[in-house]
Amino acid sequence: MAKRERVMRMSVEQPLWRALTGYRVLTMLYAIGLFATAHEKLDRPWLAIAYYVVLAGWTLGTLPRVANAASCTKRFLVIDLTVALAGILLTPLADSHQRIVEGGPTLPSIWTAGAVLAYAIKGGWRWAAFASLLVGVANVVQRGAFSRDTVHNVLLVCIASIAIGYVVEVARASERTLARALEIEAATRERERLARDIHDSVLQVLAMVQRRGTAIGGEAAELGRLAGEQEVALRTLVAGGLVPASHASEDASQGALVRAVEEPDEEYDAADPVPRDLRPLLAPHAGSRVTLSEPGAPVLLPAPAARELAAAVSAALDNVRRHAGADANAWILVEDEPDGVIVTVRDDGPGIPEGRLAEAEGEGRLGVALSIRGRLREIGGTAELISVPGQGTEVELKVPREAARDARGKAGKTR
Repeated sequence: MAKRERVMRMSVEQPLWRALTGYRVLTMLYAIGLFATAHEKLDRPWLAIAYYVVLAGWTLGTLPRVANAASCTKRFLVIDLTVALAGILLTPLADSHQRIVEGGPTLPSIWTAGAVLAYAIKGGWRWAAFASLLVGVANVVQRGAFSRDTVHNVLLVCIASIAIGYVVEVARASERTLARALEIEAATRERERLARDIHDSVLQVLAMVQRRGTAIGGEAAELGRLAGEQEVALRTLVAGGLVPASHASEDASQGALVRAVEEPDEEYDAADPVPRDLRPLLAPHAGSRVTLSEPGAPVLLPAPAARELAAAVSAALDNVRRHAGADANAWILVEDEPDGVIVTVRDDGPGIPEGRLAEAEGEGRLGVALSIRGRLREIGGTAELISVPGQGTEVELKVPREAARDARGKAGKTR
């Protein structure tokens, strides 16, 4: 059966890179606009023009560099910050000292903050603090002294960039935690699916070999003993399971990553939008000891829900044959209600002693927990088991139609 890999990537910082791209372009135009409105007041406007040509070319030419963390390399960050610092330090050469003292803008103006924010998004708050410090020193140098406006602007850039850097670090840690949780959930679901299939086939065969071998005796008894040992070992393995190593940190620059391998079912396509009739799936169970009562009209459910519901009914009947005996009678009642489908499996066996199900789960016997309740939980349904010693057992399986549609949608998205 062909396997296919599902990859789910999460990145809350990607919108920050897109915002930074737009910010750099807009602030570049803003800086040029400030110059255009006051160029006649500059001592050396030609120096400012030369700088703005470089600034515009650099900003537009490096837009792909600020598209994501992988493209924004350390070398780019160094050059980008150098362009900003050069513009600040060139301001006294292009503008008059009087205008600078009166609070005139630097040549790059607020474009400088974009260079600092790139450090914050790429490397977190420590990188942001380093870049902010350099910008602050450059501003003090170009003004020649401390001033209230200089301190105010530097602190504003510093606090904003450090806050954004800290938020990015927290977001990355949260992404990795969420990715790990989703991966564990996917592994648990896969383990439960395998456990159901194993219980429906291998474990029941091993249990039958153990019983028959013990009854026959001789060499068959030894074979039965070995089968019993393997059954216990297999139940332990299924109950424990293994969780694969996390892939959450595979590429932190592109966000957290979750991988899961799926095996598409060849008979039932989980994404198949065509509803399936539940009745043909239950019909093979009818026999001399099993009575099937069903509506005259088709009982339609999404393919995954119909398949899992039929498998849960099969598991319930297996429990009847195994625990109630070969002479026990069973009845299957299918009810097609407006809000869902209900299938009831009832037998006239001796019933289940109180506390036996919890004891069986503790021993690793997960037939009811996985093959019945686990299957219904997968499709958003419920399974209720009622048993009175001496009066048989009744299992009610209910699948709400809304939950069945949701299960089909989720299955379709993961294919």
